[in-house]
Amino acid sequence: QVQLVESGGGLVQAGGSLRLSCAASGRPFRTYPMGWFRQAPGKEREFVAGISTSGSNTFYTDSVKGRFTISRDIAEKTLYLQMNDLKPDDTAVYYCATYHLPFSVNRFADTTAVDLWGQGTQVTVSS
Repeated sequence: QVQLVESGGGLVQAGGSLRLSCAASGRPFRTYPMGWFRQAPGKEREFVAGISTSGSNTFYTDSVKGRFTISRDIAEKTLYLQMNDLKPDDTAVYYCATYHLPFSVNRFADTTAVDLWGQGTQVTVSS
């Protein structure tokens, strides 16, 4: 059974850092692009960051550029999101995702392009 399991969320003060992990199982990890989304209470789920199959290309929403870094470890079958200089507006449930194939990079932010979601991990940033 294909599964994505996130971890690493928690409570942190503004300006602090967290690293989220997403462990993948059940399919070859190297064969699909992946991304991170987040959803705050009362808001739509939004794209945060995406990474190509090879890991050589990354994409970010404007609000996290320069603060967040997405990466993947193919050997460990794990996706990461390093989050630095966290702000209260970053408070949300964070979800990792894989995308349907074939895939075009202009669809990273499109939730209908997502094939599989993780269960989510809560990130809370206090001011």
